Amino acid sequence: MSPTPFHLGWFLAGSNAQAWGRPWSGAVGRDWAKPDLYVDAVRALERACFDYVLLEDNVFVGDTYGGSMDVYLRNAVQVPRMEPLMLAPLLASATSRIGIVPTISTFAYHPYLVARTVGTLDQLSGGRAGWNMVTGSSDRAVQNYGMAAMEPHDTRYEMASEFCDLVNALWDSWEPGAVVADPESGVFVDPEKVRPVDFHGKWYASRGPLNSGPLPQGRAVLAQAGSSPRGRAFAAGYADTVVGAEGTVEGMKRFRYDVRARRAAAGGDPDTVKVLFVVTPVLGESDAEAEVREAQRAATGLALAEQTLAVTAKTTGIDFADFPLDEPLGERELTTNGSQDTLRTFVERNRGRTLREAAALSYGGTSRSLGLVGGLETVAGQLGDIMAEVGGDGFLFASPDLHRRTIAEITDGLVPVLQRRGLVRTGYSATGFRDNLLEF
Repeated sequence: MSPTPFHLGWFLAGSNAQAWGRPWSGAVGRDWAKPDLYVDAVRALERACFDYVLLEDNVFVGDTYGGSMDVYLRNAVQVPRMEPLMLAPLLASATSRIGIVPTISTFAYHPYLVARTVGTLDQLSGGRAGWNMVTGSSDRAVQNYGMAAMEPHDTRYEMASEFCDLVNALWDSWEPGAVVADPESGVFVDPEKVRPVDFHGKWYASRGPLNSGPLPQGRAVLAQAGSSPRGRAFAAGYADTVVGAEGTVEGMKRFRYDVRARRAAAGGDPDTVKVLFVVTPVLGESDAEAEVREAQRAATGLALAEQTLAVTAKTTGIDFADFPLDEPLGERELTTNGSQDTLRTFVERNRGRTLREAAALSYGGTSRSLGLVGGLETVAGQLGDIMAEVGGDGFLFASPDLHRRTIAEITDGLVPVLQRRGLVRTGYSATGFRDNLLEF
């Protein structure tokens, strides 16, 4: 019996300067503000029939690690970062099938603006727009918008639920077939199929309707990455695709089962939410070469320990510069109003390790914890076995160093092997993003 294919996405970090100073990064120090790398990447991903590219983002310069911006600025750690909503139309115009999913923070935009902006992207791309909904996790982020501090974690999700209710209501304010464009009657829009929403919630309000017209997809695809209990509850109610970050197959199985069970309990069809797990394989011409490259990556991770910890510090709000690098993390009771998912994963994976070792593991992503180190045939087989055990729905590739070689190793090396094994699609069945996402 032929295997059920799984979906592919790419988690595209929001700065192409992140690989600055490392091999194969080209002239990124000179060209970081040019869109060429992103355009080349998304075209390659479309040739490999990826479902979507997710444009990850954050909106502030870090200063958590050591109480200073120095480590972030000196080493291009998540800075400079350009606005994904400006990049998304460029990527859409360079492609015709792949979904384009910019990250948009609920604290930085009003629901009407999100509905109108993403709706317009859906129109311009021919039904390929998505929205990666994030609530934010750092006081520094909201301070850039004139606020003092983030709301508590669960309150942020309550606000996000209301935010999404309003965005969906605005997208629904135009019924299918509202635009008739009938030259004989002289009617462009049927007034009976457009209505105000008159939404008045606890945090948000809007009269509506959208003035930008209907979306080809009706509603854009919603992506969500929170894996806290509150985040999973939100995903069950709203998300079309969920980003999972688990370091074990058992963890992946539990996560997907939980999200699907919550969707079913909420009265929805669990098959309408696709969970894609972040993976960072290390590839080589042979298993032996991949092991050498993994050793090199681990060495790089050790050398860049402070930079990697600076990212975790920025996301969680915990200054890891206060902890000794070469002592075990131990049983510290760490809490955060920032990203609880990041902190949970970091602590669970690294008990007994020193902070330096933990940083090296974080830099390598899931390559070692999931055993994704090997030649193309080896890793393709591993991915197929993992997905068969987990039950679906796919993988979201990521890399600590984004450059053209990173992309090519997956799109021109690994994906053709997956395609020959019948594990991923060899062509798109539809032009619309959601239709491709729901194909299997």
